[in-house]
Amino acid sequence: MTMDLSGIEPVEQRSTAAIVADRIRDAIMRGVLTPGTQLGEVELANRLGVSRGPLREAMQRLVAEGLLRSERNRGIFVRDLDAADVRDVYTARTAVEGAAGMLIIGSDRASAALRLAAALAHMEAVAGDPMALADADQAFHAELVAASGSPRLQRMADGLLVETRMCLAALQQTAPPAPALIAEHRELLDALRTGDPNRFATVLEAHMADAVERILAPHAVPPVPPAPSIPA
Repeated sequence: MTMDLSGIEPVEQRSTAAIVADRIRDAIMRGVLTPGTQLGEVELANRLGVSRGPLREAMQRLVAEGLLRSERNRGIFVRDLDAADVRDVYTARTAVEGAAGMLIIGSDRASAALRLAAALAHMEAVAGDPMALADADQAFHAELVAASGSPRLQRMADGLLVETRMCLAALQQTAPPAPALIAEHRELLDALRTGDPNRFATVLEAHMADAVERILAPHAVPPVPPAPSIPA
């Protein structure tokens, strides 16, 4: 009998540059390297224990991904997310997760609900740790897209992961109380479980809009008060 090897993936051979890019990407995602930070080659190479060649290659990869920006004669910096970027990230997430939700509602809702219930239980278990809760929040949404069974939606969601976490790092300063955040995710789960597409779309859009509002709130320009009227 011949062996069927179709289900065996080959061993991934990863370059040093790819590993370094992962480390820097993770540091950006977790807010260790904040937007606007200039990346010093010498310091980073020493910290990571690599030569400057792989580090430069890694940084160029991240420039291509849009996480870093290169300024001529100045160096490489962690990209800032402005208000338009934040809105765009969450608009894209709403589209991807909305499509995933519709696929779930039209197929095996029960199986998806079990997966999301486990993700929600993990959020509840780590509610006292803001960083762990942010991780669990991200995991819930990743599970939602994965449960749709669409590999293309999942690739799109994965592509938004780091930018989303950059946004969430900002959100930690204005995050809603953990019970309120968990309640929003429970509503998403309930809408999927009951198979109500309109309710799911409404809850998802409100959830994303609330995140955008909280992220941008510290940077909002207060309205100019009207000039006092002068008595005639």
